[in-house]
Amino acid sequence: MQPHAGAPVSAGIESSTAAGTDRRPDGGGTGAGAKVRVGIVGATGYVGAELIRLLSRHPAVEIVGLQGRDRHESVGASHPQLSGTGLSVEAELPAVDAVFLALPHGTSATMARRFIDAGTAVIDLGPDFRLDDVDDYPRWYGFTHPEPALLDRSVYGLPELHRDRLMALRTADVAIVGNPGCYPTATLLALAPLARAGLIDDVVIDAKSGVSGAGRDAKADLMFGEVNESVKAYGIGGHRHVAEIEQELKDLGTDLGPIDFLPHLIPMTRGILSAGHVRPSHQTSQAELDELYTAAYADEPFVTVVADAPATKHVLGSNHARVFVRLDERTGRILAIGVIDNLVKGAAGQAVQCFNLVHGLPETSGLEQLPLVP
Repeated sequence: MQPHAGAPVSAGIESSTAAGTDRRPDGGGTGAGAKVRVGIVGATGYVGAELIRLLSRHPAVEIVGLQGRDRHESVGASHPQLSGTGLSVEAELPAVDAVFLALPHGTSATMARRFIDAGTAVIDLGPDFRLDDVDDYPRWYGFTHPEPALLDRSVYGLPELHRDRLMALRTADVAIVGNPGCYPTATLLALAPLARAGLIDDVVIDAKSGVSGAGRDAKADLMFGEVNESVKAYGIGGHRHVAEIEQELKDLGTDLGPIDFLPHLIPMTRGILSAGHVRPSHQTSQAELDELYTAAYADEPFVTVVADAPATKHVLGSNHARVFVRLDERTGRILAIGVIDNLVKGAAGQAVQCFNLVHGLPETSGLEQLPLVP
């Protein structure tokens, strides 16, 4: 890994990564104990907190900076549970080898260039580098993408689909990861084996999320009195995450055009359950489906195919995903369910998983936590 100057990244660094980039902590050498210098921008939200929780225990990471708008305070002021880390949130970020951006849509795209010019790997947890087509941003997110050249160099960060491309960023001069949304992660893991096999003729996706998926800002419709003992459908007619789902299914060889996707807000803190109701393109059997899913996920460290319908509690607090597939003999349809923790595999954990691949580290580093129950 190339050494960096000491000036704050937020002030702008105009150096560039030299040829022969190697993002491993020791730069491809044998330096024992070398660590990647990491910064987090947007450290005061839920996703920022999860990044701190995971990275502070990562054996190959040194968190050297947390950035929050107009902040100069202990991290405990925003996240009391993390006060023991001794970290503080500042208005600027020092030079880093890798940066995690946990920011509202449209923000990361405006600041990514200065990190890239400094040779920094960028893992964006917002949507700014998820979509391949620059013309999709005005439609789905209401802004014109300011960096189409960088968008062309980004990799969609779902390791189970794009592991080789993520690993290739280790020696690339530009390393940008567009971390997937929570709904697309659960949905794509549930549907990917069917899509690869050409088994999807049509699909309707019904999904549920806990309230932490809406972020930490105070909103009237997310108050306890509004959410408790209630279920609400939202994003009717086109939730933003459907763009990712359509894009990635097409990349897997299944171009369905517009997909019916209906998310729901339910009264729990964290978790995603996505159920895909699939009309198969040809006749199949449960035995064939079992074989298909077993082959797809046999070597995946974080995806488990289960025989009974999973619950979000089964993955709470972990980077694990559980996937279930069942052929309904009566209707002829296939039910494919995926469950994840929206803040871990649906956000911070998946970002760390991608970070590990980009930096030549064991994929599971910092992510060994088992689910927390009850």
